[in-house]
Amino acid sequence: MPESAPTANLGSVSFRATPLLSDEETQELFESNLQLAGLLPVRVEIVHNGGEAIELKKVRFHLRDAGGSDWKSISAKEAIGRILKANNVFAYNPASRKAFEKEFRAYELDLKSPFTRAERRRQGVVIFLSPKKEPVASPRGLVLSVEGLSQPAILNLN
Repeated sequence: MPESAPTANLGSVSFRATPLLSDEETQELFESNLQLAGLLPVRVEIVHNGGEAIELKKVRFHLRDAGGSDWKSISAKEAIGRILKANNVFAYNPASRKAFEKEFRAYELDLKSPFTRAERRRQGVVIFLSPKKEPVASPRGLVLSVEGLSQPAILNLN
């Protein structure tokens, strides 16, 4: 996470986020071209600033671009299906697919387990599907909103 990443401080918790906009970044991390599949990964970091454990189960991420279009947050499973389809992968070794799925899911932001002060920092990726399900090409004016906590967080990503 670059130091220049946008930050939103909500008191007991802070959020930082940055979109992975280049093919090189996604190739390095996922060994796949997510933009071709119409997917935009956003790296998210949550920092616990003190106090009680925070339940993240109700946290939802919403992404909007400069044109006012909403980008849908999708699960790792849905993203994997789109990646395989976009790359015309229809025949594969089942063990290879399981390995790809396991490695891909390892990057997903964990919102299921409580976030404690002892953990201090949690990072992961949230995957968004482009509004028209088309390949992603340099989206501008991206605004990420985080809802489901006592107050929403808004981050201007670019």
